[in-house]
Formats: sequence, C-alpha cells, structure tokens
Amino acid sequence: MARVSDTRERIMDIAENAILEKGFSATSIDEIIAAAGITKSGFFYHFADKTALAKAILVRYLEREDRIMDGFFERGRELAEDPLQAFLVGLKLFAEAMYDLPAAHPGCLVATYCYQERLFDRDIREMMREGALNWRRRFLAMIDEIEQRYPPNDQVDREALADMINAVVEGGIVMSKTLNDPRSLGDQVMLFRSYVKLLYASREAAA
Repeated sequence: MARVSDTRERIMDIAENAILEKGFSATSIDEIIAAAGITKSGFFYHFADKTALAKAILVRYLEREDRIMDGFFERGRELAEDPLQAFLVGLKLFAEAMYDLPAAHPGCLVATYCYQERLFDRDIREMMREGALNWRRRFLAMIDEIEQRYPPNDQVDREALADMINAVVEGGIVMSKTLNDPRSLGDQVMLFRSYVKLLYASREAAA
C-alpha cells in the first residue's frame, strides 16, 4: 500500500514541478509518465485524467501552504502574548524562511492555475477561490484581535489588509523569479511587516 502511495506522490511531485515551470497546458501526461518511470495504465490507475491530477495537486498544495503558514503564526503566538507582536513575529519567521530558500521561490500553483483558468472546470476554480478566502479569514482574525488593542493610525479596509499579505507574497514570488533574486520575496514580506508595525503603532511612537 505504501508503494502505491509513493507512486501517486511521485506523479504529483513531477507534475507540480512541470506545471510551475511551464504551465498546465504545456505539461503532458506522456512526459509525466516518462519522468515517473511508469506505464500509461499506471498513471490512469491513480488519476482518471489530467484534470483529476490537477485537482489532487491543488488540494495537496493548499493544505501544505496552510500548514506552513499556520506554523509561522502559531510560533509567533508562542513567542509573544501581545497580538500585534505575535503577528509581527510570524511575519518575520515567514520572511526568514523565504530568505533561507536556496534559490528563487519556485512559484505559486494557484497563480499558475489562475493564468490558465479557462482550462479548468468549476470545481478547480472554486477550490482556488476558497484557498484565497481561507488566507483572508486567517489574517482577518489576527487583524481583528490586533485592533481590539491597537486602533489603526489610518483608515483601512480590514479585508483588503488581510488580502494584502497574499498580494505581497504573489508579487514577491514574481519579482524573485523575474530578477532571479532569492531575497526579493523575503524583502517584500518584511516591508509589509514594517507597514503593519507603523499602522498599529501608538500615536506617540508614530509621531
């Protein structure tokens, strides 16, 4: 049973890397089969078609990203009781993890799917939407907790602010890949961190 699971994961790993590198439409089942060292019937044992493979990869990707992101901010809460400080610590831990990547970030699967969304069915598009909304809910809850103690120094839409971290990460990934600069993503996260710090600083400190 473990061998079957390993084969399925290997197929997904190969497909995910290929999709991030050149897109979904340019990734063929034949090349995945060749790279995985399996037969075509072996592929279809695990996945009904290419769309089923795309769904499985996306589910795994979203779960993995949520688990990683939750880990940073759970650690922030362990290190700081104050909600603002815990949030800032979580952002710094995230940035440091991005700095530690040996090369530019490989890319975001959701963004890659969005660029070719016409190739996907409603289920996959809804999964992408729910993934973005899940990020919004995560950070909106943190912002709400912060604002119970720290009124913002400027009028901001809380949902837009919660979405901003996603926008910063996606933009940072693009800059990192475009410039071939592994530090770009971490730099963008740290700039967002500085903005949040100033937004909720006491008026005396901000002055």
